[in-house]
Amino acid sequence: MEYLNRVMGIHVMYENSNPQSLPNFIQSRYRIQRVLLDGKAASFMYPKSKLDSVDAVKKHMERVEKAENTPAVLMLDHLTYRQKEYLLKAHLPFIVDGKQIYLPFMAVYLQERGDKEEQERSDMLPSSQLLLLLYIYNGCGEMLTSDAVKELGLTATSVSRASKQLEEMGIVKTEKRGVQKIISSELSPKELFAISRSSMLNPVKRTIYVPRDAITCDLLMSGYSALSEYTMLNPPRMKCFASDSIAAWEKASTRKLQSTDDQHEIQLWRYDPRKLSGSGMVDRLSLALSFSDDKDERVEDAIEEMLSKTWEDIDGKRT
Repeated sequence: MEYLNRVMGIHVMYENSNPQSLPNFIQSRYRIQRVLLDGKAASFMYPKSKLDSVDAVKKHMERVEKAENTPAVLMLDHLTYRQKEYLLKAHLPFIVDGKQIYLPFMAVYLQERGDKEEQERSDMLPSSQLLLLLYIYNGCGEMLTSDAVKELGLTATSVSRASKQLEEMGIVKTEKRGVQKIISSELSPKELFAISRSSMLNPVKRTIYVPRDAITCDLLMSGYSALSEYTMLNPPRMKCFASDSIAAWEKASTRKLQSTDDQHEIQLWRYDPRKLSGSGMVDRLSLALSFSDDKDERVEDAIEEMLSKTWEDIDGKRT
């Protein structure tokens, strides 16, 4: 599976397999291949004909997992949007060659492009991202859009438009109950963030540098400054802050850093960072998204540390 190695760096080693213990109805539907994914055993299941219903496929995969004592992965040449939605909801691992990878047992989800049933989508709206992150922080499950209006301080129209976009993107479901509109998902907060992360925006539009004495108002810490507060990462020499408007500093600012001793970094955000923050720092999930292009291993480790604590905190609220 060159695709896995090329895009995810996962080395695939094929093993000799002779799944005699599997019943005929499994062997007649699938070709089973045992593999090692970076040393972790798994069983690839290649359908020999048209894919059965997801309920049936789930039973087939459970039978293979029990017989082979490994996670089962559905190997496909194509997958419609609706099939993908059902497989994700059922947490069934799958790989569509050259297009999509979902391996929850390895915390891997990647989508490069959909098949023809899936409509081309525009970028996620900042309001949609705010709504999605609020929903994740609230532990998923069910959430009233009217509660989101109050918590985010957005208009009912903005939240309605945002929830509609998230539904069209296949990220959440919405339904009407009387006069109330409800957002729901069967995924956990960690799973929902993982599958939607590639669709979300980097909240930082651009960065400026301003004299230290030019910052006379309270701003939320962001960037490396915030990450060092949330984790064991050493704090930077120059502080970084976030704001949804930088008009107050335009005249005194520079686009390139001149001095780490005399300047602070201010990030212009696509949405008001205060709407999700409950402290002096920007929220953790938005902060993780702001480092989407940073490949420093120390930063990646710190973000994973921060996210692990985030999921623990959210799960603690749900119990």
